[in-house]
Amino acid sequence: MNCIDTSGFDITQFDLYQRAITKIHRMFSIYILTYNEEIDIAACIESAMLSDDIIIVDSFSSDRTIEIAQSYPVKIVQHKFESHGRQRTWMLQEVPAKYEWVYILEADERMTPELFNECLKTIQSQEYIGYYVAERVLFMGTWIRHSTQYPRYQMRLFCKDKVWFSDYGHTEREECDGPTSFLQETYPHYTCSKGISRWIEKHNRYSTDEANETVKQLETGNISWKNLFFGGSEVERRRALKDVSLRLPLRPIVRFIYMYIFLRGFLDGQAGLAWCTLQAFYEYLILIKVWEMKNMPVPSLTSATNTNSPKLEIEAQG
Repeated sequence: MNCIDTSGFDITQFDLYQRAITKIHRMFSIYILTYNEEIDIAACIESAMLSDDIIIVDSFSSDRTIEIAQSYPVKIVQHKFESHGRQRTWMLQEVPAKYEWVYILEADERMTPELFNECLKTIQSQEYIGYYVAERVLFMGTWIRHSTQYPRYQMRLFCKDKVWFSDYGHTEREECDGPTSFLQETYPHYTCSKGISRWIEKHNRYSTDEANETVKQLETGNISWKNLFFGGSEVERRRALKDVSLRLPLRPIVRFIYMYIFLRGFLDGQAGLAWCTLQAFYEYLILIKVWEMKNMPVPSLTSATNTNSPKLEIEAQG
């Protein structure tokens, strides 16, 4: 773990104001996960500065992410990225936070004053150990409200020692030691802020992880029909629906029809059509990679030197 000092940052009147608030209310720390986020990191940090404890957990960025982050009063640690679940669990176990409660923010997301105030109010109570927060996906300058299954919740605010994460596909799933609830306010997620080329590159990587998870689920997983129809929360129903979708034929076509027609993605306009098309393409990449994993022969030295194979004779000329 590498720690980078940013103690030389000047304290402003805003910082002093935040410290006064901290003495009155229970505050929470904010972790920001980064890798090559020079486009987003400044705006992300500035949105989080309502807290006086911001921790950047960077996966050894090769762009200007660290340089930009060092101009703010934040703590920076670096740790090699293995997976989303492992990175979060390592962060929670190994990187100290100033407060008992923490919020996880990704660089292409923003904390809003309304969400911050609700978080601050919520953690004054000890009724729950964690809270799910819904995202607002922004794509092509438009809130993709319909085809993203809004409100779609993620575990973001929680007691640091009560939640940890495990891997599932390209993402992660939380494990909570105690009761959880949901916040009303949402956070904006600028999912394509770095351009469509970066989005395609990222989802090409994600599709490999999802293909591995698909093969695993088809072999050993099962469907929770109870959660699908009677799940107590959006999170339970959505995860059961994903387990069903892994087993559907023509998944890319089904996903497009489901998002664009049944979820009324057409109401999101041109951006909605583009979003649904990209998601269907992503689903198709997963299917192709599942086929490869099941059918592509693994090259081996034995097959390469098979004695029954025709031999290539090379004659020296000269």
